[in-house]
Amino acid sequence: MNRDFLYGKTLMELQAVCADLQLPRFVAKQIADWLYKKGVRSFDEMTNLSKAARSVLGEKFELGLRAPERVDESADGTKKYLYRTFENEFVESAYIPDKERATLCVSSQAGCRMGCKFCATARLGLKHSLSTCDILNQIASLPERDKLTNVVYMGMGEPLDNMENVLRALEIMTSEWGFGWSPTRITLSTAGVAKELRRFLDSTQVHLAVSLHNPFHEEREQVMPIERAYPIREVADILREYDFTHQRRVSFEYIVMSGLNDSPRHIKELCRLLDGIKCRINLIRFHKIPDSPYFSPSDEKMIAFRDALTQRGIMTTIRASRGEDIKAACGLLSADNKSN
Repeated sequence: MNRDFLYGKTLMELQAVCADLQLPRFVAKQIADWLYKKGVRSFDEMTNLSKAARSVLGEKFELGLRAPERVDESADGTKKYLYRTFENEFVESAYIPDKERATLCVSSQAGCRMGCKFCATARLGLKHSLSTCDILNQIASLPERDKLTNVVYMGMGEPLDNMENVLRALEIMTSEWGFGWSPTRITLSTAGVAKELRRFLDSTQVHLAVSLHNPFHEEREQVMPIERAYPIREVADILREYDFTHQRRVSFEYIVMSGLNDSPRHIKELCRLLDGIKCRINLIRFHKIPDSPYFSPSDEKMIAFRDALTQRGIMTTIRASRGEDIKAACGLLSADNKSN
């Protein structure tokens, strides 16, 4: 008999479980505490539950946690973890330590259907969207779990294409009964699924990063097919409706491809597109994937591009590349090194 997974259930869902099993309502809060704060690995560890309660939970459910199948470590200290999903596909997460900060880049889907031409994940197509359990397992089963300061939804997949499970995961991460994290520890990156964007912004207070990569409609469409359905101008118009002047931030990710999106006219159009949005631009070097026609510009051109945007009033930074030697850098995750 296939058992359901307990990890990844919200407090309301745990209360429904308790009602179905004829357990007191308060037991749901105890279970959440054991799952999300104390990190137990078995029902027997839930010592303030009666033996009868633990027994019936074990009959109906599995915790749902799985250790990573393998890890690759970069010369710069970045680690890439390979996880098997419960639909028997694979996803990767990148753990990035940086002085006092430690960030985990998590995946929300096995593969992706967005089709971005500069991304290795896109070449897989969409295998399946991850369950809430699969999303959170990347955090809960991380060997460095206790060192984490930040999580970014910038791994494999489009988070807003898996809206329900991503929102449940964010609820668990930020609720007092869950991880209890401040939303400012979390950033979600999207290619711009405009139909879900308002719901995400209204439902959470986590930071937002938008994958932009080209401000011109026709040119962006060539490398990001999502532009046909959700033009970046529509995304920008939605963002102007929201206040990003306090704790929540919005940033725009911009992979710089030599001769393709790094000219003065692109700088001018970026300023026009983002006018009225308090934001920053993160410039990212293009990381080469096999048979790709794109190249990263020189360091000098990256700096000149950054400085030109900064001089026009847009805070712009160049993101340091991490884990490129183990294919953990931006755009390289593909789970192509599956465990034997």
